Amino acid sequence: MPTILRKGIAAAQGRPIGRLGWLRGALGALIGIALAGVVTKLLAEGSAPWLVAPIGASAVLVFAVPASPLAQPWSVLGGNMISAAIGLALGHAIGAPWLAASLAVGLAIAVMTLARCLHPPGGACALLCALGVKTSGWTFAVLLMPFLPNVVLLILAGWAYNTLTGHPWPHRPHPAPALPPGTWAGTYEPADLDAVLESWDEVLDVDREDLDALFREVEQRVLTRWKAGGQ
Repeated sequence: MPTILRKGIAAAQGRPIGRLGWLRGALGALIGIALAGVVTKLLAEGSAPWLVAPIGASAVLVFAVPASPLAQPWSVLGGNMISAAIGLALGHAIGAPWLAASLAVGLAIAVMTLARCLHPPGGACALLCALGVKTSGWTFAVLLMPFLPNVVLLILAGWAYNTLTGHPWPHRPHPAPALPPGTWAGTYEPADLDAVLESWDEVLDVDREDLDALFREVEQRVLTRWKAGGQ
């Protein structure tokens, strides 16, 4: 991630309150995990597990960085559930736990990428389920309890909490500002941005549309300063 983005995120999260303050994210995660845990526990039978660890990592993304492409609802749902299914399938198909877990994480990354639902906690789901087959005798039933209610409830909590705290979720890219014609500001084309991203050959954890809006807003501020004679 570019240095300017890292500094901007750090500055925002360093504040306790605000749209991305750490207190806001912490309270959201608390509510999301509590909702997922309590409701799933009520639905679970006997000693069945009612909360899985990867959901905690999902909560960090959903509530602390809700604009991230990795934190969107389809990424949370598809990334966790697809990866868990892959882990279970390989755990049952391969006798060596280390090999099943390794293949599960690698295959989960590939499938999540192709399905456009890349989600880091998905790797943990694949690993957990591949090992759970051997250590706890997990079957595909764990997809329905506790994985599915955990994930769905976290998504519902994320949608309600983020929206109520001024950060609509799923994330909508910021609109690029209209820049005055006849100046140097805004003279680059979207194809220029695409070409730079292509040349970097990196996966940036930010929407392309957000990058475009960010750059144009920066140009607008610089242009305003120039016009005021502060260049």
